[in-house]
Amino acid sequence: MVLVGASCTRGRELTRSDVTVSAEPGAPLPGLTPEELARFEAGRAVFSKVYTPEEGLGPLYTENSCNACHHEPETGGGGGVPDTHASRFVEPDSCDTMREEEGFIRREATPLMRPFAADRKERPAGATEIGRFFSPQLYGRGLIEAIPDQSIMALADPDDRDQDGISGRVSRLADGRLGRFRRKADRAAIRDLAEAGARFALGLTTPEYPTELPYRGRPLPPGVDPAPDPEIDSAVTAAMVDFIRFLAPPARAAPVDEADRRVIARGDRAFRVIGCADCHVPRLLTGPNQVAALDRKVVPLYSDLLLHDMGPTLADVCGPSATPAELRTEPLWGLQYRRRFMHDGRAQSMPEAISLHGGESASSRNAYFRLDIETQEAVTRFLWTL
Repeated sequence: MVLVGASCTRGRELTRSDVTVSAEPGAPLPGLTPEELARFEAGRAVFSKVYTPEEGLGPLYTENSCNACHHEPETGGGGGVPDTHASRFVEPDSCDTMREEEGFIRREATPLMRPFAADRKERPAGATEIGRFFSPQLYGRGLIEAIPDQSIMALADPDDRDQDGISGRVSRLADGRLGRFRRKADRAAIRDLAEAGARFALGLTTPEYPTELPYRGRPLPPGVDPAPDPEIDSAVTAAMVDFIRFLAPPARAAPVDEADRRVIARGDRAFRVIGCADCHVPRLLTGPNQVAALDRKVVPLYSDLLLHDMGPTLADVCGPSATPAELRTEPLWGLQYRRRFMHDGRAQSMPEAISLHGGESASSRNAYFRLDIETQEAVTRFLWTL
């Protein structure tokens, strides 16, 4: 059962006595060195910087700073205006994300670009799917990046050999790397997130991608982008990476009293019994890491980071390794700070989000609604502590 992405700890939860790290939203990982803390703070400043067209913003963009999309409840969180994407999917597995044809819809345009992009809020020709996505929380992404590929691969069962109805599979990118970030598991590393955010959300060129994106498959009109390329240097993207990598995951909310603790424990047990934890794996472990704060730590993310078929109700755009109906299991840590549910924010409550689950999560959804009302409420109370 997934509240924002896909549902499903395949009964193989990885446990260890290593330290579980957490902090208040927007705070750095505990245990960073003074030098790492300085890099984190420098990255925070870059993450919060507001860009102008003269500095390279746009000419098409979503927001004018990283923080504008990632600020709930604090810097590095979720929120912002939802992105609307388009894609072109051909059965059984061919996906065109249409990024070179302005697959991002309803974007802003700089003053110089507006006369040439009057149709930027329209569906691109040839698109077969439209999807809406709210910006996710970035807390704990460094820990997720530090989970070994083998740990994620061990949870996969693409052919459902155990016949439990769950067939989560690994997302493989074109270069062979394992995708673990974003709703379609289409990013492998935090650097990919930073580069994509700069390029697609802010319209900034980088040394890695020094050329402006075309608009609807055509080169940009002359003069609409006055800033020389690349518009930000490698030090800026490195600072973005440092900030995201060193963000701590949010601490769980404590019970208010002993009675509340018992309700939460009851909800936790039910969550596991009805199969929600089969995909929302409560804990994974990071591997050896040169950053001590990321070295062999417990990661209580409540996700297997795999792609799962969620059924036609939640199907929208495809991804490089994902069909329209496939979504990566959404990590549930930080759920207490969310007020909209599912990747597109369509659900106004947890029970409503659960009811929308289909495909591989249908059995857990049905099991939840067969619970008595008190147990259903206990599950919800448990989830609000994450």
